[in-house]
Amino acid sequence: MDTTTQCHVTVYDHSGNARAHSERSLIVESALVIGVNGTSDYTIMRTPGNDRELTAGFLITEGIIDDVNDILMLRECPESPHAIAVETAHAPASPVSRNLVVNSSCGLCGRADMDALLESLGRITESIEVSYSVIYNIPKRVMPAQFLFKAAGATHAAALFDEEGTIFVVREDIGRHNAMDKVIGAALLRGKPTAKMGVFLSGRVSLELIIKAARSGISFMVSVSAPTDAAVTMADKLGITLICFARESGFTVYAHPERIVFDGVAGEDPYVSSAAFSA
Repeated sequence: MDTTTQCHVTVYDHSGNARAHSERSLIVESALVIGVNGTSDYTIMRTPGNDRELTAGFLITEGIIDDVNDILMLRECPESPHAIAVETAHAPASPVSRNLVVNSSCGLCGRADMDALLESLGRITESIEVSYSVIYNIPKRVMPAQFLFKAAGATHAAALFDEEGTIFVVREDIGRHNAMDKVIGAALLRGKPTAKMGVFLSGRVSLELIIKAARSGISFMVSVSAPTDAAVTMADKLGITLICFARESGFTVYAHPERIVFDGVAGEDPYVSSAAFSA
């Protein structure tokens, strides 16, 4: 299967009145077709690679299956290098209504039953607790594994970590949603319970990423970027700890700070916005 993730182009660099050509890397964006039970096809624009993990994560976070054990077959098609055939034990109870093409940055905008979906998501009860120092260290622990970003830029990263800050898996993709599906799929296919892990994201946190976390049982989210208002509201509703603007020097908590263990820090946390709790 062709899993090329980068290509190269010749560009011209301008500096003052001088011009010189050089070679630059570009991240490959291509379509993956996921066929489910021979009746439904989903086309995802993604960065090639880890397609089985992307498929498993997509199936669970989109509500097409309820559990990884529902997957009876997950097979890459030898005659079609960018297609995966899936057989599931049961057809979805409520067929997903979605546009045919799922691009790298959009998901719920193609869904017709969003309100019903949100109402069906239960509040997360199983959770982890993460210390202040671990949160500080997560971004710098993930960065060395962002090989595509260092080579060409244009990719997002997602990572799963445990309470001690140990990184379980890091995946990159042109799409934030795809990167998250890949790490969730990696855990599912390895029998690793996602409810025992937190997720780190390199980009902004949207409503759909909160929903993906809820579907997979993840209760702790850390991002280096900003959340949307809908994401904050839904994180609070679903019981998900949401931390954004995570840096080595501080972070801001937008929902459920009770899972943060402030190890050795006395008094009020100077890096938590009090206004964020009421957002």
